[in-house]
Amino acid sequence: MTDTMPRERVAALVEAAARAAIAEGALPDVALPAVALERPRDAAHGDYASSLPLRLARAATMPPLAIAAAIAERLPADGIVAAPEVAPPGFINLRLADGFLQGEVDRVIARGAAFADLAIGAGRRAQVEFVSANPTGPLHVGNGRGAAIGDTLASALAAAGYAVEREYYVNDAGAQTALFAETLHARYLRLFGREAAIPDGGYRGEYMADLAVEVREREGDRFLTDPGAPCPPALGELGIALMVARIRATLESFGVRYDRWFSERSLHEPPPEGGESAWGAALARLRADGRLTEREGALWLTAADLGEDKDNVVVRSDGRPTYFASDIAYHYDKFERRGFDLVIDVWGADHHGHVSRVEAGAEAMSERGGGLHVLLYQLVTLRRGDAVARVSKRSGDIVTLDQLIEEVGSDAARFFFLRSAPGSQMEFDLDLAVKQSNENPVYYIQYAHARLASMIDRAAAAGHSPEGGDAALLTAPHELALVRAMLRLPEAIELVATTFEPHHLARYGTELAAAFHAFNDAFRQQGDPGLKVITDDAALTAARLRLALAARIALGRVLELLGMSAPERM
Repeated sequence: MTDTMPRERVAALVEAAARAAIAEGALPDVALPAVALERPRDAAHGDYASSLPLRLARAATMPPLAIAAAIAERLPADGIVAAPEVAPPGFINLRLADGFLQGEVDRVIARGAAFADLAIGAGRRAQVEFVSANPTGPLHVGNGRGAAIGDTLASALAAAGYAVEREYYVNDAGAQTALFAETLHARYLRLFGREAAIPDGGYRGEYMADLAVEVREREGDRFLTDPGAPCPPALGELGIALMVARIRATLESFGVRYDRWFSERSLHEPPPEGGESAWGAALARLRADGRLTEREGALWLTAADLGEDKDNVVVRSDGRPTYFASDIAYHYDKFERRGFDLVIDVWGADHHGHVSRVEAGAEAMSERGGGLHVLLYQLVTLRRGDAVARVSKRSGDIVTLDQLIEEVGSDAARFFFLRSAPGSQMEFDLDLAVKQSNENPVYYIQYAHARLASMIDRAAAAGHSPEGGDAALLTAPHELALVRAMLRLPEAIELVATTFEPHHLARYGTELAAAFHAFNDAFRQQGDPGLKVITDDAALTAARLRLALAARIALGRVLELLGMSAPERM
């Protein structure tokens, strides 16, 4: 069940008033554009502003202020908005009525965490594929940013009504996998005193030595070979499986759990139920649609009509499919075999050059392919004070996500990764992330939740309860400002679900926490003693506790969507 956002309800009132003005002859009979409301930068101008009069001025051949006045006079007094204000050069400023805001407190409590859920994606299936780092080494901090972005985006899409699946694409085929196996083989042989060189371009981090020890402990000398012999295939497969298990454990400690771990190799194998492989089926579709041309003994995908400015090889002259072929097969599987309506691939910015061809490939082989969106994120610089943090000695050339989690915690890592737009460069301030003060946005938000929980618990110990409280008693500006802040959560979810940028949710979380802290501070400024919500008036105390309960629900929901804990004590 979902409810209509206040903004949509107010927009409907504005549209109804404009139609009434036309019907009554106050405005000429012109076509009405969709009514969109904006939030004024200055809260003194109301909760919403409509620029509809400015957009109608040319067609109506009337001054925008006159149009605004005609519409404002006919806004129905149904309790949602207070008296509208007409402002130059032709805006209608709208403020939610106190009675409406008070009633929303009870609605939030009645609906619980679902009060902000939407129906944008109702009946549609979405898949978010993220991280998908090659299983040839531990996850680094850059992967952590992708993990936080993908996981929070998936949560927001689910809150917006989509049926969402999270997926990790395991690159268990190709040249890098072969090089990983050769490196592991050399490390393994060295444990038995054999001379074995790390291959050129091999993986030299100490984690490979640890992995070889783990293999020996599990399998003994099973994979021991003569010098110069190739790596046993089973050793490479075991190494990949162990690395995937390590990656899975890291991500679970980061609060990320996938619905599916998808094997790249499976794209080129017949499915268990029989039939053609995903790559075979995709190739047949491209061939049937005339998308393939043969040159120099290779097969090329032609997609100029889909925005790709050059042809791309899908099958080499030796008959082997390219990595791009795997991309095509993978998205064929997503759209055609599994029937997703929306597919979001979360990639590091270093993959920018691959975006256009993958999007063109998806559209070429599926009518659903236009539902693919590639979200790029920039990498991360770690800072401690004024200095760039040292790289990991253990891993050789990276700082692992495990190390970051150990130093600052999962909550801080996730929030810091999410606080800026994915496409922006970011510096991760390690010192700030562990600071126990309001300078740290993680502490600031979580402390607000803990303070709300403590407020309610301590009031209960003193014999006070929000049950039966009358929200109509909440009339102070700081009380209603907190309600207004809570009601912006559905809009934040909508923004993430339509722009695919989860930093909007992190920023909203900070704004909601700020509204609570302002609410809390207002009592202190007034000299209100004790718990600040408790007064000699039992009815007013119950009403304020009811507001605190609703705010706790809203802030807890934000933290849940961000993948962070909601502490009750700090």
